Amino acid sequence: MDPIITAPPEESKPSWTNLLKCRCPRCRRGQMFTYANPYNLRTFMKMNETCPVCGQLFDIEPGFYYGTSFISYAFAVMLSVASFVAWWLFLGFSLHDNRVFFWMIANAFLLVAAQPPLMRLARTVWLAFFVRYDPHWRTQPPPEAERFNPDQKNAW
Repeated sequence: MDPIITAPPEESKPSWTNLLKCRCPRCRRGQMFTYANPYNLRTFMKMNETCPVCGQLFDIEPGFYYGTSFISYAFAVMLSVASFVAWWLFLGFSLHDNRVFFWMIANAFLLVAAQPPLMRLARTVWLAFFVRYDPHWRTQPPPEAERFNPDQKNAW
């Protein structure tokens, strides 16, 4: 009986949930942010210049991350709708008391508390719109930035 020869197993594509962990969208392994704690308000938005694993440039062009405001806004709306539905299911709303105002106050605190992770996630999702997963990231270098101007770096 001849032995069956098999090819070495290829590395599987990492899950898109790695983007929720603020990983590089190209390799989905490297950390986008320098510090892991999103609640250290002095350093929570400090990003690596390139992915420490695959070398993908994170600051693609001047003003690139302006679009994250739309993503962050959408996340805040989704969080507000989710808290509204949860409040409605568990506590209910009534025209005869002030429960809706209590929800508004609780939702405001929730949004302020969730803002640092939402801002990080918005940057990761925005970058993932423009940088796709590359299964050959180990062998192919990342593409060069087309409109990168070092004088305009961090001018946002």
